[in-house]
Amino acid sequence: MSVGLVVNPLAGIGGPAGLAGSDGAAVQREALRRGGRPRASSRAVEALRVLAAAHPGAEVLTAAGSMGEDAVREAGLVARVVYSPTSTSPDDTARAAAALHGAGATLVLFAGGDGTARDVARGLPSGVPVLGIPAGVKMYSGCFAVGPPAAGALAASWTGGALPTVEAEVLDLDEERMRAGRPDPRLFALVPVPSAPGRTQARKAATPASEREAVHRAATGAAARMLPGVRYLLGPGGTTAELGRVLGLDTTPLGVDVVEDGRLVARDVTADQALAAVDGRPAQAVVTVIGGQGFVLGRGNQQLSPRVVAALGPHPLLVVATEQKLIDLAGRPLLVDTGDPALDARLAGHLTVVTGPATASIYPVSAATAAPIEGDPECV
Repeated sequence: MSVGLVVNPLAGIGGPAGLAGSDGAAVQREALRRGGRPRASSRAVEALRVLAAAHPGAEVLTAAGSMGEDAVREAGLVARVVYSPTSTSPDDTARAAAALHGAGATLVLFAGGDGTARDVARGLPSGVPVLGIPAGVKMYSGCFAVGPPAAGALAASWTGGALPTVEAEVLDLDEERMRAGRPDPRLFALVPVPSAPGRTQARKAATPASEREAVHRAATGAAARMLPGVRYLLGPGGTTAELGRVLGLDTTPLGVDVVEDGRLVARDVTADQALAAVDGRPAQAVVTVIGGQGFVLGRGNQQLSPRVVAALGPHPLLVVATEQKLIDLAGRPLLVDTGDPALDARLAGHLTVVTGPATASIYPVSAATAAPIEGDPECV
């Protein structure tokens, strides 16, 4: 059971830069100008090290250089290059995926986000199993592992022939429409994905129109808990956007805004700007729960970087969500995936989730890197 890997080296670079995505050369240049740093390769290495722990010296089929070879070698595995890209364009991603399949890969790992998932899917024949190492900004699709170690653990189990597959959706959206506040995820493909409980994420679920009053109640409850003299970072999402409306502020539905004492201090900040805004003062991040997935950090709010969250002190998060979002998780914990395993472990435990003006739930939260599944190598 051969594993292939393709890395989109610029995936996710627009998240900390406050660009709500990374698609397109112009966006990538602007992300770099704002201090964005690529992370897809390091996320791939994190996954591959778990695979290497189970299968030392294993061969991984891959693309040359930054599209996979570099990550495979850094993880201590053997890279067999089957595709040499002329660039790192979406077409190169699709051609690399096709080459991996043609060389015998029975599982195609990819590091990126929804756009990378779309490009991998169009490069493969129907029925070829894929698995995403989450390294993008949005990641609405259901074909991703919950974190890099989970992807590596699933790949290790796949190599041993021990995993079934389930059908998952590849979703993507037009980033220009999303930046204009009109996100509209579209179904692009259905792909088989190796499956094990707690290791793969669900697709993002939209908030139904019938929940609008519940969203307003939850936002009103969060507003009542905001304290004078505390600086708040309002993360993206429909519930936090409603909180902005409750406060009478013109906030960004897909960005991070800085609020203090009922006034908008800064709008649509980058990770570096957020850090400067909260450094050395009482502060919290206001985040919501991604419907269907349960993530509160690491999906669409990468402006709340590990350095920013660490600067917020011992109680960094004010979580707000409707009761229905929690019910729909069916007992699964909330998830954090900041990219810093030590910080994720510190955030794990239980959080208070504000659900209304006078209601809240104490809910478990887990690091996306935690708890290897039975039969997996130890995830470290």
